[in-house]
Amino acid sequence: MPAPVTASIGSWFLATETLDARGLKCPLPVLKMEKRLEGLPPGAVLAVLATDPIARIDIPLYCRQHGHPCVFELQGDAMQFTITKG
Repeated sequence: MPAPVTASIGSWFLATETLDARGLKCPLPVLKMEKRLEGLPPGAVLAVLATDPIARIDIPLYCRQHGHPCVFELQGDAMQFTITKG
């Protein structure tokens, strides 16, 4: 699992949280991501790791619909979605 990364926003420090959804099938990666995002403040960053091919469509779609910027990249055999809560 990647080490947490911290970012400074003024006097606040936000750590990048990681959600490991590798091996989970649709709709679980999106449902777990949604629940984790609910507990984060705006501007927080969540990295989601997934292997389900449908996540490539579902996670960016969810993020667009809810105003969360999302960056996609491949990490070995997994996909990583870096989401900033809007």
